[in-house]
Amino acid sequence: MSKILAINAGSSSLKFQLLDMPAETVIAKGQVERIGLPDGIFTMKFNGEKTQFNADFPNHRAAIETVLDQFRKHEVIKDPAEITGVGHRVVAGGEWFNKSVVVTDEVLNKIERLAAYAPLHNPANAEGIRAFMELLPHALPVAVFDTAFHQTMPKKNYMYSLPYEYYTKYGARKYGAHGTSHRYVAERTAAILGKPLADLKIITLHLGAGASITAVEHGKSIDTSMGFTPLAGVTMATRSGDVDPSLIYYIQEREGLTNDEMLKILNNKSGLLGISTLSSDMRDLEDVENTNDHAKLAIEIFEDRVIKYIGQYIAEMAGVDAIAFTAGIGENAIEVRQRIIDQFNFMGIKLDQQANDVRGVERIISTPDSSAAVLLVPTNEELEIARDVERLQAEQAK
Repeated sequence: MSKILAINAGSSSLKFQLLDMPAETVIAKGQVERIGLPDGIFTMKFNGEKTQFNADFPNHRAAIETVLDQFRKHEVIKDPAEITGVGHRVVAGGEWFNKSVVVTDEVLNKIERLAAYAPLHNPANAEGIRAFMELLPHALPVAVFDTAFHQTMPKKNYMYSLPYEYYTKYGARKYGAHGTSHRYVAERTAAILGKPLADLKIITLHLGAGASITAVEHGKSIDTSMGFTPLAGVTMATRSGDVDPSLIYYIQEREGLTNDEMLKILNNKSGLLGISTLSSDMRDLEDVENTNDHAKLAIEIFEDRVIKYIGQYIAEMAGVDAIAFTAGIGENAIEVRQRIIDQFNFMGIKLDQQANDVRGVERIISTPDSSAAVLLVPTNEELEIARDVERLQAEQAK
């Protein structure tokens, strides 16, 4: 048995989960928020108790030192040597990484070189990896890439219709994101259905503040909605999703916006927030959708874009065996799930209203006679990360 730490470092946050492997039980989990900002917040759950306090965390190393200090203080561990591996979620792996790898100097250098593909995440990911390698030198460091699962996409699905030289010179292509989540949900879907993953055509819907949809055919990602960056695809909490590039130029020119200002609008002021003029949170919009036209429209547009991608992927795979909802909206928005699947009633895909009337519970939510299974599968990226660390530990031990 070993203790493996799964880490998800954002630009100003650090989420962590310590798991006992191979039992796959969570020992402790939590997060550090507002890194680099005043009044940072540390939160941890351990042994049924919650620890929370405010402090300044000037950088990711300070946050990591606090996590390890709190582990010792609350006797989550007695000795840092108990942690045998640390798995790090890395957003962009480009074409260099099609699977999780043990971190070397060369790997770390490539993660930093890929920062242009994920400027808010890869530098923070690299900083977290370096800090853990220094503070826990005995623990096997592993990088788990968000883009890796999508490296099985055929070229026709990841290439853009741009001059080919931009691909060869700059790597201009679709990379996708949320790959660790899509992989976990596809694997769980097959397990719940009691069928081999290699025999199934699955559409996984990671619908949260960031949202992406993936076509998983015979266990491999063949297409996904996010693009070169996580900005493309469906409407999201504050991201626009797909927009005609000419419209962006048109607005930018008339508003006198810089490139950075326009990009900030597309990433931070669009999506549900931009359409509703009210909130980026689906729960807030659902509360007033019957009285607020903007909120109602935002929900309708979100559902419409999801429906279109599902339809596209059913056509691409020439059928579908299962559709799985996950992440914040996917796991909790009961009526959103119902309306999305209702659009496919003509194909014989039907939800069981009673089974669907739950939040965050793993289960089949389609009727017994539905032509494709529909499932609610809470995602667990941290467990998938820990499994990859455990697998690489076993390979290193050979």
